Amino acid sequence: MMGKCIQKSCVHVSAACLKKKTPAEKRWLARQLSDPFVKAAHSQDYRCRSAFKLIEIDDKYRILKPGLSIVDCGAAPGAWSQVAVQRVNSTGESAELPKGSVIGIDLLRIAPLDGTQFLCSHDIMDPSTHMELERLLPEAQADVILSDMAPNASGLRELDHENLVTMCLSMLDLAERVLRPGGSLVCKYWDGYLAHNLQQRLSLMFKDVRTVKPKASRKESAELYFLARMFKRR
Repeated sequence: MMGKCIQKSCVHVSAACLKKKTPAEKRWLARQLSDPFVKAAHSQDYRCRSAFKLIEIDDKYRILKPGLSIVDCGAAPGAWSQVAVQRVNSTGESAELPKGSVIGIDLLRIAPLDGTQFLCSHDIMDPSTHMELERLLPEAQADVILSDMAPNASGLRELDHENLVTMCLSMLDLAERVLRPGGSLVCKYWDGYLAHNLQQRLSLMFKDVRTVKPKASRKESAELYFLARMFKRR
């Protein structure tokens, strides 16, 4: 449920290793190694360059604050959870600030992260996962739901778009169950013919819905994000 993220072990690539790679793999690796956000992720110890997408969104819109409860959907490898931990003070490192909480969900295994409780091998589309979240969340409610999740690529752009929108809609079912009134949601989608349907559903649930494309989201990518704020509980 996640995009490719270059790991630290990939920075130093031997000539023998390069020879074994396909031309497409070589192009991808070359792009990663020259990417300033990949370099920044290494230097700042983030698990993936995608951390900077959330950082940019939050720097501008201030949705993550100390003391808030966060649900990170499709959390692997944990970069967005890292940002959330820092900004809601879920480790309690800043004793003078309220202590928040972060719960990450993914089908994949995620390495432990201080300040986060990961629900691995959990499907965000499964109602049993929703029930588990209600049990774990303070007062059974979240202040912010984040999603950088994506389906495994099929190679068919329209099908991938449809699958991601379906996942986002399932996340909205979760929002209706656990999101606190006035809460916020950030979800990735790939531009396509169903994006308007997703936006309409969000507009029914939130007072403010807008499309954002962070600088860390590559220009050639169809990747966009909906930022929805001020949740309206039915």
